[in-house]
Amino acid sequence: MAFTLHSSISSISFKDIKTPKTLDDFSAATVCFPQTIRSRRLRSKISTQVAHSTPFEAGTYEIDEEVREKLHGLSSSVRSENGDSTVPVYVMLPLDTVSIGGHLNKAKAMNVSLMALKSAGVEGVMVDVWWGLVEKDGPLKYNWEGYFELVKMVQKHGLKLQAVMSFHQCGGNVGDSCSIPLPPWVLEEISGNPDLVYTDKSGRRNPEYISLGCDSLPVLRGRTPIQVYSDYMAAFQQRFNNYLGNVIVEIQVGMGPCGEMRYPSYPESNGTWRFPGIGEFQCYDKYMIASLEAAAEAKGEKDWGKSGPHDSGQYNQFPEDTGFFRHEGTWNTDYGRFFMEWYSGKLLQHSDTILKSAEIIFRGTGAKLSVKVAGIHWHYKTRSHAAELTAGYYNTRHSDGYLPIAKMLAKYDAVFNFTCMEMRDIEQPQHAECSPEGLVRQVKLAVIAAGVELAGENALERYDGGAYRQVQETSGSDLENGLCAFTFLRMNKRLFEAENWRELVNFVRSMSEGGGGRLPESETKKTSDLYVRFVIHKKISLKEDDKEAVVLV
Repeated sequence: MAFTLHSSISSISFKDIKTPKTLDDFSAATVCFPQTIRSRRLRSKISTQVAHSTPFEAGTYEIDEEVREKLHGLSSSVRSENGDSTVPVYVMLPLDTVSIGGHLNKAKAMNVSLMALKSAGVEGVMVDVWWGLVEKDGPLKYNWEGYFELVKMVQKHGLKLQAVMSFHQCGGNVGDSCSIPLPPWVLEEISGNPDLVYTDKSGRRNPEYISLGCDSLPVLRGRTPIQVYSDYMAAFQQRFNNYLGNVIVEIQVGMGPCGEMRYPSYPESNGTWRFPGIGEFQCYDKYMIASLEAAAEAKGEKDWGKSGPHDSGQYNQFPEDTGFFRHEGTWNTDYGRFFMEWYSGKLLQHSDTILKSAEIIFRGTGAKLSVKVAGIHWHYKTRSHAAELTAGYYNTRHSDGYLPIAKMLAKYDAVFNFTCMEMRDIEQPQHAECSPEGLVRQVKLAVIAAGVELAGENALERYDGGAYRQVQETSGSDLENGLCAFTFLRMNKRLFEAENWRELVNFVRSMSEGGGGRLPESETKKTSDLYVRFVIHKKISLKEDDKEAVVLV
């Protein structure tokens, strides 16, 4: 079914704009959108299981169409009238959408912005539900009010919401525009026991996320980290139960730094890591070392458990500078395979445990679960894939690191959310041996084999047509494994600049029409210009202390 965009901004007359009104007067603007669409579920006919340590081999597949029993849930890609796949587009909200005090930041500006996004044909928005904000006052003391206000506003504009259970710190990584640490009471526990956080071989502690080494230990005021995450999600489910499935259509479960399922192997804070460094293994807190020792003893190789690889180099080195990652390095020995199976296996176990709890908590709500996997594309063309290994993805010339992740997600019918969809190989520095396009192709094969849905994000903030076109190209495939959704990074004042806004409207229309549609220049220019004039007018009509709010972050 073809998507027809009728811009509510375009329907506002200049006469209306010149008449002073409240922001709420514009909230009832009408937009015509397609009815709830069917989800496409990939059904694999692979007759043999693919082992973790063997190269991936594609099988034979078919696509079945299943009608959702409820008229809600995550909208998925379908075929338009011209046979192309359509993909709903979401937009990430600012990191500081909710303030440190627990209130919705710049509510008037948010109201206007959501109305504009709706007029552009956007399906919904994504927001980080920060652990460090919600449970900051003490264990089991939750403040959801800022997010509750946001959910109601999203519902008012007829949009959907992807909620991220953000159990990580905000600040210190690319794109982080504010600082939101872990809850103060958690930081107190870390201060008394620094081994609660990930540690590199130099003893450098990383406070972004609790080490998975202590997942099952009661180290947080008598509760295990898994129990803390589960209690948090259960409290969210109880508070927002009436909105789950109809407004909140997706729960993205945070699994590590930046909300991604990985180790913090390439921290940018204080200049520790710079692109395209290989990063470092994060297995030196006492809990991870104890686990490594137990695994080595079980293997009958006690010496292998004393430490991580001694020859794996430093954050900003290249693979060939190290004994572990070089062409025929330690990674391809019995020891290297043992270590990587343990290191990646711990990450898989951590994610499986949290996702199992999430599936129980959100079962029957109509909200889809998803997990974000990082698009680590540098050194992808090398044999060892060093940067992926330090992050916990056992992906080498001889081992597929993404199929085990996809299979784990399949157990819980969770979406595989992947980044770097906007990147092209030709844009990357040659010395870094990057291949974001090759990486995306590999992930697509993995999700087909496992029978899970694939969603995408852009890794970096980009507003140019080239990035949008690359997303359109990667959103579909002859293998029938297009994206079920795409989330754009991110909403800020740059997005609403005239040219950037036109590009977004073109992109949303194109994704809704299978990647082939493009709004006429006159229509997109009218939509953008009207929005800009509308915001200017509202800025003038507000009180002096509210002016900046309308311009957004």
